[in-house]
Amino acid sequence: MNILALDLGTSSVRGLVLDADADPLPGALARRRVQLTVAGDGTGTLDPDGYLAGLTECLDELAAAGHLRDVGLVAVCAQWHSVLPLDRSGDPLGPVLTWLDTRAAPPPGVSGPADPEDFHARTGAWWHRCYWSVRLPWLRDATAGVTRFAGLVEYVLGRLLDDAPMSVSMASGTGLLDLSRLAWDDEAVAVAGVRPGELPQLAPMDWQGRLRAEHARRWPQLAGARWAAPVGDGAASNVGSGCVDPRRAAVTVGTSAAVRLVQRVPAGSSLPPLPASLWRYRVDHEYVVTGAAYSCGGNLFAWADRELRLPQGPDLDAALARIAPDGVLPANPRLGGDRPPGLAPAGSGELRGLSFSSTGVDILAGLMTGLCRMVADDLAVLESGVDAPVEVVLGGGAVTASAWWRTAFAAALAPRPVRHRAEREIGATGAALVALGRVPDADRLAGTGRTEEDPSPTSAAAAGTSARSDAPSRR
Repeated sequence: MNILALDLGTSSVRGLVLDADADPLPGALARRRVQLTVAGDGTGTLDPDGYLAGLTECLDELAAAGHLRDVGLVAVCAQWHSVLPLDRSGDPLGPVLTWLDTRAAPPPGVSGPADPEDFHARTGAWWHRCYWSVRLPWLRDATAGVTRFAGLVEYVLGRLLDDAPMSVSMASGTGLLDLSRLAWDDEAVAVAGVRPGELPQLAPMDWQGRLRAEHARRWPQLAGARWAAPVGDGAASNVGSGCVDPRRAAVTVGTSAAVRLVQRVPAGSSLPPLPASLWRYRVDHEYVVTGAAYSCGGNLFAWADRELRLPQGPDLDAALARIAPDGVLPANPRLGGDRPPGLAPAGSGELRGLSFSSTGVDILAGLMTGLCRMVADDLAVLESGVDAPVEVVLGGGAVTASAWWRTAFAAALAPRPVRHRAEREIGATGAALVALGRVPDADRLAGTGRTEEDPSPTSAAAAGTSARSDAPSRR
């Protein structure tokens, strides 16, 4: 049996086929870029129907090449926190708000949870613009005719499948889920002003989806395939990196970035203590993931490459290598504002120490190093909750594309062991392992056996001083 893995990301939608051990099959990958609308007022939205069209094009491409013939299971990883308003017929009344959108604000006169610390412990979230507790009333006020809400993945799968309830993993990213009971949290629902029927149904532990008849005719190879409950992209990336216990943390840099640690906490069990500055979501009914996320990552490079006329390819690598460890510009990389619990708005990035000799490469290096320092700070907080230093696995397309960035991360995270997982599709791989029920095997199937030590201790030590100084604060 092969596995079709769908990755519903922020900058692209991808479909790839893997074998029964979640190894990608050569050439079985289709990808479509999606248009993210970003504006200076904090807008960060996607067109839901354009997104769905990109996904169906990926499936058409894979089917035409014969890659879907032996698929028996479909796994999905998707961006957390997205939401869009729907009318009575289930049609969109506006674009999808992504994690990058910072416009939502609490309604006047609403004070939030009675006990913020207890709320955070139960839901893993805060009363914050990133979560549905603030987004739903804001959207309702801004949009006429709303009868219910869905995340991007529920909307897309709802168009393709007979039934598309919300998985506990995706529900945990709304900030409305009780992470132990795996039910909507009463206080969170009340704070969000939720009305009957507005929230998606939650998928039971044994849920499996099937294609609608019209889509089974379009892709007959998938007519008998079972669809697994979607997994939040951050949780899937940890599993795909082999980071599935408290000994190993994942640092993933795609469009955005995050540092995360997974623990086994079955449904109904008591949750471990949660540091005040970290979030916690669900991988599935058996595991939780705790960490911190940032609105900057590969988008820093994309912005710099577009605006600063950077050298290309080997010339850029050589220019970065010439920057002295003590010559990195102090920079705050929060161009897109803060992820929870921070409140800095979009446009909070800063550069200091510029001179007439500063180059675009200097600016890029400063921004990339600034992110490394933020991750190092939050990793120290993560470790405080598990009472032991961890080793780190770097992953994601942006950090895989830059040896210099990997070296900077190793310096910032020293003296911890740092490894690099070169596979770009770690989210899709992780979602497949979750769908297979093989999370405990991930450290063998997708972990240290497929990583390489990176970089050398010498290069990490050389950059250490600059990577750990002048750390910007997120909060």
